[in-house]
Amino acid sequence: MKKKLIYAIMLSTALFMGCSEEFLEGENTNVLTASGIAEYSAIYPELLDGSLNGITSFIIEPYGVSTRHYDFGQKGVDIWTDMVCGDMALSASAYGWYNNTANMVVTTDFTNDVNDIIWQYYYRIISVANSVIASSGGNDAAPETDEGKRILGQAKVYRAYAYFYLVQLFQTAYDPTEEVLPFYNGDVYSLAKVQASVIYDQIVSDLTHSITLLDGYTRDAKNLVDQTIAQGFLAYTYAAMGNYTDAKTMADAVIGAGYTLNTAEELAYPGAGSGFNDLSTSSWIWGYDLTEDLGHQLIDWWGQIDPFTYSYAWAGDYKSIDDLLYSQIPATDVRSSQFGSATGNLQPINKFFDPGRTIGGQYVITTDLILMRVEEFYLLSAESAAMSGNEAAAKATMIELLTNRMGSADATTYISALSGQDLIDEIYLQTRIELWGEGKSYLAMKRNQATVTRGTNHVYRAGESFSYDSDEMSFQIPESEINNNPSITGQN
Repeated sequence: MKKKLIYAIMLSTALFMGCSEEFLEGENTNVLTASGIAEYSAIYPELLDGSLNGITSFIIEPYGVSTRHYDFGQKGVDIWTDMVCGDMALSASAYGWYNNTANMVVTTDFTNDVNDIIWQYYYRIISVANSVIASSGGNDAAPETDEGKRILGQAKVYRAYAYFYLVQLFQTAYDPTEEVLPFYNGDVYSLAKVQASVIYDQIVSDLTHSITLLDGYTRDAKNLVDQTIAQGFLAYTYAAMGNYTDAKTMADAVIGAGYTLNTAEELAYPGAGSGFNDLSTSSWIWGYDLTEDLGHQLIDWWGQIDPFTYSYAWAGDYKSIDDLLYSQIPATDVRSSQFGSATGNLQPINKFFDPGRTIGGQYVITTDLILMRVEEFYLLSAESAAMSGNEAAAKATMIELLTNRMGSADATTYISALSGQDLIDEIYLQTRIELWGEGKSYLAMKRNQATVTRGTNHVYRAGESFSYDSDEMSFQIPESEINNNPSITGQN
């Protein structure tokens, strides 16, 4: 009974601490704290595993921190970022859930609830990860058992993942000296914002350590983080810092991990067409197997994106590829057939779809959720090589990626003619095309210091241009944090 009680308390409460004073200072007596977990973890080691499983579930949890219909974890963030950077157009709005995102209210008004949802989501993951790390011996621990290494390694991946996204979303542009976020790593408590360098140093340290800790670990399912996912996030982190040499090294490590590129048939219906809805797809590195017993229905990423699912994308809130971006996909490229009219213009009806393909047909969602796939790292490796002046490597990687999309001859001819900034720009364009709807375009926009121009099919602000470092392109520290944290008095 005692074991069950501790486990239940930890899972039900540990995810509900934010970054405000309650999170960073003092202890809530209703929450099983790090010291409390540590007291029992030697007797009940499953406590730590339960904490990790709590994070794993939380990443795709509907209503994770609110009762809002766009609150469903990381995939909710993916929609917000794709829409802010303009590659995802809100092309029709019947229910209004994404009006403030599409109209750039979210990113310019700190009182908008989207900022609060994002903030709470990532800081709650950090809170639980910190507890697991503290209970595993702290930041500098060196576990002797394989189980201890796995637990500490996974906790550090989760903490790094959360801090990585926070600094991407809430910092206008990479500046290591800018004070950006409150920070807590178990050793350092800071209600005040710390310099970005502190955040990035922690991310790099966590991921570097986790890569060592998770060496040799073989996971049971793709929703569990492992060494390859740690290498992937470290590649993204180095690239965000402008360290393209190390970014390429890490991206190439992911490429060498055994995952294979999508076949031409997997890229779009009516081919095999399962490359974006099935966890077993060989390109998927990190994803979730949605089954009926999980009970995902209306409030889910699929409901917001797929018109074949009974939810908003069918009922009038259409999410489409920006028509200006779409116009840059050659008709001979199989990815041009990923989009079309089901109930609205240029929806991803042949990329993301329930296999039943009945409009509004999938009620209980069993199509799977993708968070990371190997194609990302072909693109990131090529980008890193081009940014470092290694154009031969960049071209070779891009030709390999594009061969299944446009054919070997066309891919070779197309890429071989490019050099300098034209090559860099093309890799950025291909990143936007390849990863549309997967939440990665926003990260690429900031890395490439791009200016984005919206096409004509946006309900709001069609035709407008936004620089990567404009106010509209980053999120705001939420009103709840400013009200509850005396060390933060405003956005700057």
